[in-house]
Amino acid sequence: MTATRSPNEADSKDQFFKELAELSERMIAAHGKEFSMGALVLAARFIAENKPFGRSAVTQ
Repeated sequence: MTATRSPNEADSKDQFFKELAELSERMIAAHGKEFSMGALVLAARFIAENKPFGRSAVTQ
């Protein structure tokens, strides 16, 4: 069975993918593919582990 998405949800997700792609392109241009991949993997890990993203979380 396939879940249906509302048009607003689909549009919202599409916008986030567009923003993520644009951010990735800027990171690659500034620091290369290795940095970009590492940053995205680290972000995914933070999400999976429910860690906060804020600077204050790093210093604690």
